[in-house]
Amino acid sequence: MPQHPPRLVSACLAGLRCRYDGRARTDPRIVELVCRGEAIPVCPEQLGGLPTPREAAAFVDEALGRLETRSGQDVTPQFERGAEEVVRLARAVGAREAILKERSPSCGSRWVYQRQPDGTEQVVPGQGVAARRLQAEGLRLLSEEEVTGGE
Repeated sequence: MPQHPPRLVSACLAGLRCRYDGRARTDPRIVELVCRGEAIPVCPEQLGGLPTPREAAAFVDEALGRLETRSGQDVTPQFERGAEEVVRLARAVGAREAILKERSPSCGSRWVYQRQPDGTEQVVPGQGVAARRLQAEGLRLLSEEEVTGGE
């Protein structure tokens, strides 16, 4: 049994096929943390009720508050619900750190995608919905790029 509280990790990094495209972004170092019982995989988008696969979503406003799919469906409530569930889990297990998938609208800790008025998507500074809530809860956030040296 680990001596420290478990970390939360983006489930796609742990090899779970939960990304919008139904794929994983498996990182062996993250998988090892989970296998040793030192990390708990979470997918805020699934916890918020979104299916897998699903249409990709991005922020559509400068304040990085509203999220829409490429077809224009507002999925902000599902992202907020998923973030709430992840915070609830963090509290339950006493997590103090999370390793999250950078650029994700849920998990991005420093960078996220923002859809421009012309429909293109641009990486901009900011945090995903769950990352923002976890940081407000006092968790230390790391991206997989900081832990593993890149994708």
